[in-house]
Amino acid sequence: MTGPRRDTRGIVEARELFARVRFRRREPAPALRPYLEHYWLIDWDLTEPYASHVVPHPSVNVVFQRYDDEPAHAEVAGIGLELFTHKLAGRGRVCGVQFRPGGFRPFAPDRPVSDWTGQRLPFGDVLLPGRDEETLRAAAHAVVDPDDEDARVAALDTFLLGLGPRPDPRAEHAMELVELVRTDRSVRRVSQLAGAAGLSARSLQRLFAGWVGVGPKWVILRYRIHEALERAEQADERTGGPAGETPGRPAGGVDWAALADDLGYSDQAHLVRDFTATVGVPPSAYTRAAR
Repeated sequence: MTGPRRDTRGIVEARELFARVRFRRREPAPALRPYLEHYWLIDWDLTEPYASHVVPHPSVNVVFQRYDDEPAHAEVAGIGLELFTHKLAGRGRVCGVQFRPGGFRPFAPDRPVSDWTGQRLPFGDVLLPGRDEETLRAAAHAVVDPDDEDARVAALDTFLLGLGPRPDPRAEHAMELVELVRTDRSVRRVSQLAGAAGLSARSLQRLFAGWVGVGPKWVILRYRIHEALERAEQADERTGGPAGETPGRPAGGVDWAALADDLGYSDQAHLVRDFTATVGVPPSAYTRAAR
């Protein structure tokens, strides 16, 4: 990996969000990069409340946050199974850690990652059990209080390196397999992934439950939706403006039937059902809103 990702996959109405908040991705220290996707930093100062929406990645996040003048706090966010909505208001700051799918368990090796799926828990309960509240508050403030962005990144590095992640061949294998799903469109079925992994389907399920947190089928479907969402978000850019039409391409700029085939769906209706169930609106309505 050569630097943080630049795509907007998973962010619903990304341009609307970026117009309202200051969003950046930063690289962690070299020793942490095998386990982490990136850090993500958000600052905002809003005159009106705004609700952000994210279709979660198959990743655990640790989120340090501060709102207005409230004390800083942090939580471990397990993989979200549904659309995540978060209301932003006033002034605030978030410093997040996005782990690679499969990369969290070396920091919390005693329990399967599936134990955290769908949950948001105080970070001390998962990463620093037994530490007193004053120590936990100090750790959260050390990350979110500095106005200097580099200082916040350095504080995140210090915190995570202090946890002493333990190398784990199973975590490495899980990360490799999820990366294969993300980058190779030809991997459309669990049986294909199991073959590539040299595992039975059952062993693959156990690996994913223990080190990723969700099953391989869920990961395959989620990355399909991420790509469809990004295509819809960028539709008007590819069609050259708000009219949203070019010769040979449907209104809205996305040939949904062709995209469904490209992503391995049985037909366009199957893609539309998955997209609507995950994002909350049909693809055509989303594309109109993006324009």
